[in-house]
Amino acid sequence: MPRQARCRPNRPSSPGATGARSAPPPQVVTAPPNYIVVHHTAAPNSTDYSQAHAFALSRSIQDHHMDSNGWSDTGQQLTISRGGYIMEGRNRSLEAVRRGEHVVGAHVANHNSEAVGIENDGTYTSEPPTGALWDSLVETVAWLVAQYGVSPANVVGHRALGATECPGDRLYGVLDDLRAAVSAAVAEMGVSDSDLRTTPLPPSPGAPENEPEQEFYHGPALGVRDPNDEEEG
Repeated sequence: MPRQARCRPNRPSSPGATGARSAPPPQVVTAPPNYIVVHHTAAPNSTDYSQAHAFALSRSIQDHHMDSNGWSDTGQQLTISRGGYIMEGRNRSLEAVRRGEHVVGAHVANHNSEAVGIENDGTYTSEPPTGALWDSLVETVAWLVAQYGVSPANVVGHRALGATECPGDRLYGVLDDLRAAVSAAVAEMGVSDSDLRTTPLPPSPGAPENEPEQEFYHGPALGVRDPNDEEEG
């Protein structure tokens, strides 16, 4: 599970720990999600691995989602910095996970009611993620798998559910390694394969030919089948 030195998914986070703005109560569904979606932030690959950078990143994403996109809060449920710091994204996501419920976000169009999203700091089209980020990603996904009973087979890149290149070829290319590492981690927790459910994936829409190169943009985040009233920015 995520390490005690960080903003951990396995214990309540302190309100305002990252300096985030207040946000209204989110929409919560009682059914657990079917997919755990791996994103990249499409931000520069910073060499500042500090907690201060991580918290600044979290605030920047929230500001972009609220001010530029017009959303109620950060779109994704969790964020991991290149220094390995794990942060809550959308308000109350962590408490919902602990109850086996799901906070509806805005990160993968038409699947937000059934997908929990993890934003990974950086752009991974040609560079791999840092070791610290990778370790925290494994820990976080393993925790989500155990909490929700989702099979590691349903740990997917954004491009599996949306028309985007996210999470970049390098991160997408190691998702099999991520699934294997998560499988080993949940086995150590005492979770057996029979406790986990697999949900078939829909046909992949494929990456667009000319996806915008813009910080914090990595494909459509909202669609007509999403049960919220936010609008795509």
